[in-house]
Amino acid sequence: MKFKQEISIWFFIGFCLLVNGVLICTAGLYEWFVKPPVKPVVLYQLHANVWWGAVLFVVGAIYTWKFRPEHEVKTELQAGESVEGNACKVNG
Repeated sequence: MKFKQEISIWFFIGFCLLVNGVLICTAGLYEWFVKPPVKPVVLYQLHANVWWGAVLFVVGAIYTWKFRPEHEVKTELQAGESVEGNACKVNG
C-alpha cells in the first residue's frame, strides 16, 4: 500500500534560500577577487554581498536539511507509527 507524502513548504523555501545564497556569494567573490567595480559604492570594502550570500546559504542549508522529505517519514516512524500497524488485524 502506498501512502501519499506531503512535502513541507519550508523545504522549498530553504532550497530557494540555498540557491540564492550560492548565486549572491559567488557573484560577490567574483567581484571581490576578479573584477572589482569601476565606481565602487560606499562601504564596498565590507563586501556585503559575500556575507549576505553566506548567511542565506547557511540558513537555506539548515532549512533544507531539517525539512527534507525523508527526514519527516523517519521521525513519524520513530514516534511509534508503523506502516504495518495502520492495517486492521484479522486474527485477534
